[in-house]
Amino acid sequence: MMKLKFRKIAYQLHLWLGLTSGLIIVIMASTGCILAFEDELKQLIHPQRYFVDKTGSKKLPLSELCLRAEQALPESLTVKRVQISSDPSRTYVFRTLKMNNDAATFWGTYVYYYRIYIDPYSGKVQDVEDARKDFFEIVLNLHRRLLLGEKIGKTITGYATIVFTVLLLSGLVIWYPRKMSKAMLKGMFFIKTSANWKRVNYDVHNVLGFYAIIPLLLICYSALIWNFEDLDQWMEKTLNANAPQEKKAESKVPAGAFTHQKNILDLIGHKVLQDLHGKKSALISFPRTEKGTYYAELTIDNRYYRNIHYTIDQYSGDILKYQSYKDNLGSGSALRARNYDLHTGSILGTPGRLIYFLAAIIATSLPVTGFIIYLNKKKKKPKKKSKT
Repeated sequence: MMKLKFRKIAYQLHLWLGLTSGLIIVIMASTGCILAFEDELKQLIHPQRYFVDKTGSKKLPLSELCLRAEQALPESLTVKRVQISSDPSRTYVFRTLKMNNDAATFWGTYVYYYRIYIDPYSGKVQDVEDARKDFFEIVLNLHRRLLLGEKIGKTITGYATIVFTVLLLSGLVIWYPRKMSKAMLKGMFFIKTSANWKRVNYDVHNVLGFYAIIPLLLICYSALIWNFEDLDQWMEKTLNANAPQEKKAESKVPAGAFTHQKNILDLIGHKVLQDLHGKKSALISFPRTEKGTYYAELTIDNRYYRNIHYTIDQYSGDILKYQSYKDNLGSGSALRARNYDLHTGSILGTPGRLIYFLAAIIATSLPVTGFIIYLNKKKKKPKKKSKT
């Protein structure tokens, strides 16, 4: 009796939460499909941005490339980071970005956002991209914030993710039959393609939903970590237990005027290129404040958590902090570092990304097939006979 009541509650939750949140889930899942292989698609669509015409024997100093990037920018803007690939045929990608998190829409959120693609051998600016108009940037914002700005959009997608998690778990309860039999067992794991379209639709919803549940729950967990800061901090702190907290590194401001920024930047660029050997790419973030530091992160392969990173004093060029993913960071910090890879499936490499891509396609279909099931059941309800 208790099991039956629990099943009825699960069914009602699944039904009404699915009906009220279906459109948002379709948007988030379908945009996730598009973003699954974003990097590969970008390189295919815009090869002139990402690849040089001719490789040389020596790359220009980072300070000179940075200067050329800033000269290509409008309104005397300054670059804030650069991405460097270990592939010798790839361009350097400089970026500058300013956001207004109080804005109500995507177009108001980005005050400016530019990417500058430069040939590191010749210094030629191959393209200056206004990233606010980039198709994939719009899709990403639609995925994260529904184009509604940081406060409103992030809140909606955050709670929609909670709802989707409940839908997945309640769907698992409904999926499991009341009485187990050989016929029921077959229906749980296989789609009866020879049946009528209503039964096929029902099986597609149930069977594919079951197969996709694990990657979809991992996607939901990682999305909740990003959307709810309190949950993020609580999870990391709880799992870290008694692990010592890391102190933030700061640059030591010199007493007199500082005039060697160009030399420091070249020193950092040279060191990063040396350390990049045998790895995938590097990202150098520039200091934003007087006590700020350069932050260099070198990614070993397509799994972003597999990296080494160091913090560098902007005045002396000294390495203030060095850390590898192999270091003992505490369970909470280690899990947090893997959050992006958990969300995209790259934690399992290319096969994981493909599995997540298929799971996202299924997630896009679930509200549609579920709504069709609802309409079919509604039509089946017999009309009450009027009393004579």
